[in-house]
Amino acid sequence: MNASEENVVETETITLPKSGKRAMIVTINRPHKQNCFNTKVVYSLANIFHQIANHHNYKNCQDDDALAAVIFTGKGTTFCAGADLSDPPNPLEQSSDLPEALFRNPVYQMSQISIPIIGAIQGYCITGGFELALACDILIGDTTVKFRDTHVKFGLAPCWGLSQKLSKRIGPGRAKLISYSARPIDAKEAFSWGLIDELVPVGLSLKKALEIADTIGQQDLKMVQRYKRALEGGSMLDLGRGLVHERALGMAHYLEAVHDGTTFEQAKEYITNESRPRSKL
Repeated sequence: MNASEENVVETETITLPKSGKRAMIVTINRPHKQNCFNTKVVYSLANIFHQIANHHNYKNCQDDDALAAVIFTGKGTTFCAGADLSDPPNPLEQSSDLPEALFRNPVYQMSQISIPIIGAIQGYCITGGFELALACDILIGDTTVKFRDTHVKFGLAPCWGLSQKLSKRIGPGRAKLISYSARPIDAKEAFSWGLIDELVPVGLSLKKALEIADTIGQQDLKMVQRYKRALEGGSMLDLGRGLVHERALGMAHYLEAVHDGTTFEQAKEYITNESRPRSKL
């Protein structure tokens, strides 16, 4: 990442206290513009997510520098209020499936990341910012969150997945209500509809996201990534084909596991260990 990119997007890699694994925090850094994205922000995000996808997949998830999760957030009191209309990214490029365009598409690059992406959301999450949030696997929001899809208000078309992903999260009727009316959705309603996965007090979304990342870090990271692949691949299929997809991934995983000599023994040792902390019902 070059110096000009550092002005609009920041990254920080931290060691998680309980698991000892690492998490990368990616932060849109334009609080004076409510973190609205211009061309530079979009290209910078795409480049950062591309590098994460290339260097942190299941093939090296046991390395010392392996990431348990990526946390995506915005500096200050807002996640992202949409496009900066003084320098918006080219919508034709962002709608294109050409390889050179996909290389500059942050949401496409997020879709190539095999590790969990946790959105730490606060304040406005509007239109393009809404689409960036929906590209995350898990969304943590504080009580200041306000979602709004204003595409129809301004005669714009979504090109980062909102028309497809929102209905899968909250159902087609509610997705239509949000997108056809362009009305804002506050944090309480977003949580009750399942748009936010966890609702936390003001200013605590990043802290909660880090706690979740640390919990993920305590698991088998290779299996976490394969589980993500199963969930995402299956969500694009009907139930019957989704079950076939899951079985195929399971077969591939267990063909490897039964020959590694450690996976099942480690699981057995954990289950039978009487000294480990146990949850009380």
